[in-house]
Amino acid sequence: MKRNQLGNSILEVSEIALGCMSLPNNENEARIIVDSALDGGINYFDTADLYGKGKNEEIVGNAIGERRNEIILATKVGNEWRHDSDEVQWNPSKSYIKSQVHQSLKRLDTDWIDLYQLHGGMITDSSEETIDAFESLKKEGLIREYGISSIRPNVINRYLANSDIASVMMQYSLLDRRPEEFLDKIGDAGRSVVTRGTFAKGLLTTEGLERLKNNDGYMDYNADELEKVLTELMKIEDNLNALAIHSVLQHNTVASVVAGASSAAQIQQTVAAYHTEISTDQIAAAKKLTKQSNYTQHRD
Repeated sequence: MKRNQLGNSILEVSEIALGCMSLPNNENEARIIVDSALDGGINYFDTADLYGKGKNEEIVGNAIGERRNEIILATKVGNEWRHDSDEVQWNPSKSYIKSQVHQSLKRLDTDWIDLYQLHGGMITDSSEETIDAFESLKKEGLIREYGISSIRPNVINRYLANSDIASVMMQYSLLDRRPEEFLDKIGDAGRSVVTRGTFAKGLLTTEGLERLKNNDGYMDYNADELEKVLTELMKIEDNLNALAIHSVLQHNTVASVVAGASSAAQIQQTVAAYHTEISTDQIAAAKKLTKQSNYTQHRD
């Protein structure tokens, strides 16, 4: 599997990443999925301290085991669980980030995090304080690089201008093409995009039409529009998994597609789709069928 440099950083990531949020809680089952991903050429694993109140990080740490040096390990910070409830409060402060990294390191059973990401962000945040926290952690050797996970243009622009982020994680798929407005700008700034939601909640898979039966719509598409566009996309390429992956990887700003898996079969299916040849003509035809929407909020 091809690997790409993540922005101007020292990290090289596989074009498919394993999104670990869907890993089962059973340690043996999780390890089978992790091993299957590694054996398929995936070296990039993404989790967050938010998932399961940190439980997912523990599962990932246990599943990786002795294969840690084979992996680019990414996690996220900024969502603080309340001790007395299941509510989450946003906390991008330096003190919280610098304390929470030690909790993530412990749960992941590692001495360092390859990519530490701000899990959100608002224009009202003190971004200088947040950036200072990440820079301090780099100097301490606890993280190698940092990035943000955000779909807010004003937040993204602020971090492109004022920080050394390596990457921006964004929801991006054939059914949500809003990031295309900013891909050139992000790439020209020497940063990469990492995508999530590329299968659009399973709609852009071989099971898409079946999943549509329990779906009233998605993004800017109502149910009738979805049925029509999915049917037409299937005429272009019946392996919608492959069409979905290659349609976002076509832009050289996109370094990796984060794909979740709850079984070894699922990650193997994703790897097989990645290796399925999709032409530029097919991608162009697919984009003619889908909407080119733009972000309407958080622009100033």
